[in-house]
Amino acid sequence: PYMEAAAIPGIAIPLLQDDCIDCAVDIDWVWDVIHVTSEDRTRRMDLDALREEVGEWFSEESLDSLMGPAQGGTEKLGREWLARAGKRWRPFLSVAVWKALTPDSDGETPEDVRKMAVAVECFHKASLIHDDIEDEDAERYGEATLHEEQGIAVALNVGDLLIGEGYRLLAELDVSPENRVAMLQVAADGQRALCRGQGAELLWARAPEPLSSRQTLGIFKEKTAPAFEVALRVGAAYAGFAEETRDVLGAYSENLGIAYQIRDDLSDWGAEGETDDLAGLRPSVVLALAHELAKGDDKSLLKKVWSRSPEVADRLADLEAMADTVGARDRAKTLQESYKESAIRSLGTIDNANLKGLLRRVVGKIFNDIEIKGWCKEFEAKNAELASESKPAAATS
Repeated sequence: PYMEAAAIPGIAIPLLQDDCIDCAVDIDWVWDVIHVTSEDRTRRMDLDALREEVGEWFSEESLDSLMGPAQGGTEKLGREWLARAGKRWRPFLSVAVWKALTPDSDGETPEDVRKMAVAVECFHKASLIHDDIEDEDAERYGEATLHEEQGIAVALNVGDLLIGEGYRLLAELDVSPENRVAMLQVAADGQRALCRGQGAELLWARAPEPLSSRQTLGIFKEKTAPAFEVALRVGAAYAGFAEETRDVLGAYSENLGIAYQIRDDLSDWGAEGETDDLAGLRPSVVLALAHELAKGDDKSLLKKVWSRSPEVADRLADLEAMADTVGARDRAKTLQESYKESAIRSLGTIDNANLKGLLRRVVGKIFNDIEIKGWCKEFEAKNAELASESKPAAATS
């Protein structure tokens, strides 16, 4: 994963003789594999620069240029919401996949591709508006949510408008009828999957009870993974590769989306978290794992958390410490790594070198949290000792 994150080319060389002395390899095989990635143009693609470029398309001026002038207050609110802070991962993924699958895609990004990216973000931002209402969240990106500012009725209407805008933009793209239908079908399937996942959580909230980690990950599969799948498959469909990439992008998106949501759960957990899922009593894989691992009175207390019992409100700090004691957060981190690895392994059947290379790099780019430490500890200690010995002696008077 360290090499993947940094896009360092490498390949394992099988030994003909498994020994440290006089080991041997098939030299002809080595020469063959040296050129395995020579067709992957994406190894030179500056993903950071591409993400910055995509971000620039969401200024209000750029949106007006791509979508046409806003007509009325509802459209203005929709454009303002699109222009607000966001990570823009989904439109970035759509454009990156298009670039990987399209020869001679260097140079200025065509207007139609920018419209496609905006459409993908329209779907995503609409889901956030509705999700904030359903979860009764007061903040998003450190600012008041749309329904807090404008009221629930107006926010619902803006979210519905953005869904319509996403479909409008896709329908207006200058592509073949087959590609247009493929993009619209992908978006519709993703919308239905997202609603099923959100619906499962909303129905659970009517009579909340402990969810297993498997059940929680099942909700993630339908709530988070579809947005990644829509982004990736819309980009592939625009490039004319809808059928060839459908299954592999579905598997990749599922694993990537679950890993991404686990990462969010970890960052949102506890008093120091971004939104404190524990205080909000929301389904969380950390909470699910804590309940599975706890015993006795601790397990009973965690069951009350799942049931949203008000009596646990003054014991949140104890609950957070308890989750650490039973190893819930460490287990969640292990799960995240396993899903990231599964995302990489799902790419094994891709024949297109550009797409495979890009998607391997994307995992490292999204989860830009790799730290190399703890390796070769004996040498670290020796180096530290040598460094201290080499320092000049302090001056004495």
